[in-house]
Amino acid sequence: MTSLLPDTAPDFSQPIAVLKHCHGRIRKQLSTLEKLLPHLAEHGVDKQARDAAGAVLRYFDKAAHLHHDDEEQDLIPMLRATAQGDDAATLQALAPTIVQDHNDMDALWQDLHEQLTAIEAGTGTMLSSTAVERFVARYTAHMEREESTMAPMAMRLFSPEQMAQLGQAMQRRRGLLAPEAFDQPVASATTAAKTAGVGQAVADLRQDYGQASLNEDDVLDDPIAQFTTWFEQALAAQVNEPNAMTLATVGPGNRPSSRIVLIKQFDPRGFTWYTNYDSQKAQELRGNNQAALLFFWSELERQIRIEGRVEMTSSEESDHYFRSRPLKSRVAAIASQQSSPIANRAALEANYDAVAQAAGDDPARPDNWGGFRLVPERIEFWQGRRSRFHDRIVYQRQPDGSWTRSRLQP
Repeated sequence: MTSLLPDTAPDFSQPIAVLKHCHGRIRKQLSTLEKLLPHLAEHGVDKQARDAAGAVLRYFDKAAHLHHDDEEQDLIPMLRATAQGDDAATLQALAPTIVQDHNDMDALWQDLHEQLTAIEAGTGTMLSSTAVERFVARYTAHMEREESTMAPMAMRLFSPEQMAQLGQAMQRRRGLLAPEAFDQPVASATTAAKTAGVGQAVADLRQDYGQASLNEDDVLDDPIAQFTTWFEQALAAQVNEPNAMTLATVGPGNRPSSRIVLIKQFDPRGFTWYTNYDSQKAQELRGNNQAALLFFWSELERQIRIEGRVEMTSSEESDHYFRSRPLKSRVAAIASQQSSPIANRAALEANYDAVAQAAGDDPARPDNWGGFRLVPERIEFWQGRRSRFHDRIVYQRQPDGSWTRSRLQP
């Protein structure tokens, strides 16, 4: 591929060139990250390793997010307001992928951030080669996608006035341009264009599915065994956070609420996660122990819906899992009064520091922290199919503990 990146950094009068130049800096940091793996194996956490980890951290903690915001908050909305015909169709398909890439790359970065922080401090040598490979591959494919479609489109479609508008927005985001330097009517027009473009985009967002099918003969008799099969396939496909699930509960006045939690164990008894017993979800479960879980694995075009009653795990199970957590996670669980208001981030971190000093190297599980297990009564496996004609196989638990299985219409 011929590189479109300039040799020297352009100024913001050429905003598309600035975005492409950022890609060059990203590639440099990705190369540093890859080189750090063999360097650690050979030299350990020496000064060169610490400096490299620090450079990668500084870039992806700040600069990369500014670049993503440039695209999501300015470039894509401006393209939506300008593109027509084939360009509009291309953008309609491309924009959701770009945004999802940003979210996925942020999630992949979280795994690396803690490891690189320890390397920079000289307190750790762990750097997952798998995490590095996934992060580099995802970013590389993402940048190639943008350079082959979105950047050329902007260069063709944007007027000089639009280029100036985009450049101003990018400068302002970086604190290089005072707010009053913006021409207010242009800013208002930009806001209106964004609103109209995004509003239309929501209605038009569609993705046809077609990776696989799900027939009655394909599934196992036991839904937990079927879940295990699909979970193993999600792991093999390197689905982003396959253990993340939506937990829906019902609070006072029959008001539902939901949030993402991480499954920590599943077996014939049910599906287990851990939390603060004083949190909102725990309080709602004490009032109504009926809940629902949802796994959604977009990479495989699959979701799994699970409904049932929730029970607390034993103290022994909670103790065992708590001891398996990293020390910092255990300290955080003790320090946080989950779901309770606090004045600011500084107060939260002060609580953490105080607990960390008092806790020592092996803090005990607090009484108000432990596990919940959802005992399933209904499990539905959903496989996306073309034209929204999806496959749905549902299992229902019977009074004797056995399961029945049937197909639902999409």
